[in-house]
Amino acid sequence: MAERLDAVVVGAGPNGLAAALTLARAGRSVEVLEAAEVVGGGARTEELTLPGFRHDVCSAVHPTAVASPFLRQVEADLAAHGLRWIQPEAPLAHPFDDRPAAVLEGSVTATADGLDATGWGGGASWRRLYGPLATRADDLAAVVLAPFRFPRHPLLMARFGLVGLPPARLTARLLGSDGARALLLGAASHAAVPLDRPPTAAFGLFLTALGQGRGWPIAAGGSGAISAALAAAVEARGGRISVGRPVASAADLPPARTVLFDLTPRQLVAIGGERLPAGYRRRLEGFRYGPGVFKLDWALAEPIPWRDPAVARAGTAHLAGSLDDLHAALDAERHGRPAERPFVILSQPSRWDPSRAPEGRHTAWAYCHVPQDSTVDMTAAMEAQVERFAPGFGDLILGRSALGPAAMEAHDANHVGGSIDGGLQDWRQLFTRPVLARVPYRLPAHGPDGAGWYCCSSSTPPGSGVHGMSGWWAAQAALRRELA
Repeated sequence: MAERLDAVVVGAGPNGLAAALTLARAGRSVEVLEAAEVVGGGARTEELTLPGFRHDVCSAVHPTAVASPFLRQVEADLAAHGLRWIQPEAPLAHPFDDRPAAVLEGSVTATADGLDATGWGGGASWRRLYGPLATRADDLAAVVLAPFRFPRHPLLMARFGLVGLPPARLTARLLGSDGARALLLGAASHAAVPLDRPPTAAFGLFLTALGQGRGWPIAAGGSGAISAALAAAVEARGGRISVGRPVASAADLPPARTVLFDLTPRQLVAIGGERLPAGYRRRLEGFRYGPGVFKLDWALAEPIPWRDPAVARAGTAHLAGSLDDLHAALDAERHGRPAERPFVILSQPSRWDPSRAPEGRHTAWAYCHVPQDSTVDMTAAMEAQVERFAPGFGDLILGRSALGPAAMEAHDANHVGGSIDGGLQDWRQLFTRPVLARVPYRLPAHGPDGAGWYCCSSSTPPGSGVHGMSGWWAAQAALRRELA
């Protein structure tokens, strides 16, 4: 008979690997089963365009990574296996057509001073809003990147909740200029939820506070380096990782005391079947996924020629233009149609990491939101937005890769309909992922060998991002109940 493991983890995305590493560090025997031939899920790096040009398949910039309590806990393990973070000169820039770019700097003071120096103004209101948050970025992350519970830092969270629970459009009124508001609203738009709905301000405030307290880093060598380091750390602690091992049903699982699934509710229903209580299964079937994404990667002859040189300092650029342009793009998404001038989130990692491209060449990465399962090709619209702020960009393109929602899901089955967030993150589903429960990670089902089942994907709290926290929380729940 096969040995009975303490735990099996299905899926080797960052959360699955985080769960496995947490269990292995606790001295438990663990095996990770990954359907693909490589680990990483959405955190992979591949030559998508031309030989020698390395592009991140999904995630590229990681605001929540260096503030993640889990990743900080295993920092030495990951560094020993080659993970190194690179901080661009500035986390974020939002260019405009006829005004200087608004730039999120690495501190509250530098951001506020920059807003005033470029003529936008609003520095004083920026300091009032962000001073108490960015200076305690790690404490803020410890609470935000956790399931719903009484917070460890109640006064900090009361302050954050006061401005974070309203819609982003409302909280943005506290800032004294359109330049400052653009930084907040653009960051809030990462949630892919209309900005007139609560708690969208929380997404924007959290990301921009992290940017000023911890930065928005990239991984040297690409996001695949994060997954590779996590996998190597699991194996160094005695865990096993098996790739090319899809799990279609409970019969595909080896004997174990517990199973943790780095999968979305759709896959849980397919695997669990009648093992899941009928009512719980219906709730999983009603789980809502967010809009899809259309993603472009470019191999470039030279760096992007931004009209405003300040944009070149930033690891991430938000391309929309004025606040009216931003809202028009987001309103199109809200009504289920592609935007004529989409809100484009762009990164140019090769400016800080020369390993991404052949010498003298560059890469760029960008995406916009589109309706779920959309088949519309957004290449021309997205490239027009880049050209709008970087005239001559099109002349530098040596090769491109375009991945619509179907292609994104083909790369990672957790990207249902092209949604990269593990499920819609609106107020109805933010704290009820995948269902409302005291321990949201534990499933009311067992395997054929009696194994307790858990969900450890971004379809559980705290949601999307390469932070490993969903896997960490799920593994701790399993250690308390199944593996004590």
